Amino acid sequence: MPSPYLVPVARLLRDAPSSLEVAFEAPFDAAHEFTPRGPAETDVFPEAPVSVRVRLESYSGGVRARGLVGAPWHGVCRRCSAPVLGNVLVRVNERFVADHDPPDDEAYQIDHDVVDLAPLARDAILLELPLAPLCRSDCRGLCPYCGVDRNESTCECRAPRDPRWATLDGLRFSEPDGDGSYEG
Repeated sequence: MPSPYLVPVARLLRDAPSSLEVAFEAPFDAAHEFTPRGPAETDVFPEAPVSVRVRLESYSGGVRARGLVGAPWHGVCRRCSAPVLGNVLVRVNERFVADHDPPDDEAYQIDHDVVDLAPLARDAILLELPLAPLCRSDCRGLCPYCGVDRNESTCECRAPRDPRWATLDGLRFSEPDGDGSYEG
């Protein structure tokens, strides 16, 4: 079964300027080409459905892809370590070119009159993933001393006193006189 990410564009290139609407859902990484990130990093499951809705527009020298790409993601809350789920929706506006002469690092390759939208979709989604997601905007996190989840319960922990500053605890200043000077 051919990949829905592969779109033939020979007619678009021949009849420039012309356009083609493309919309489909496909797995993020059905072939499992990417190594999953670590358990504490935001990622997309390989079988997660990626939604692609783009308009392919030909121009002399290539094809432009404009539209939206979306996928669900999973991660860990940066404050309380709870699992977090979300969706990313990214607006894309990218070029595909047939020849890279001179090399064009800003464009994707047209290979045998076919554009592969998979790298475009994956790049857009991975670049848009949150680096440090929150389970909710008012997450109170974990207590740094006892580890209790402050979203579920409270604790009476206090920061330990730093012995290097203990001498300053005994330091007292007198009140200033009426002329602004200190006595004593």
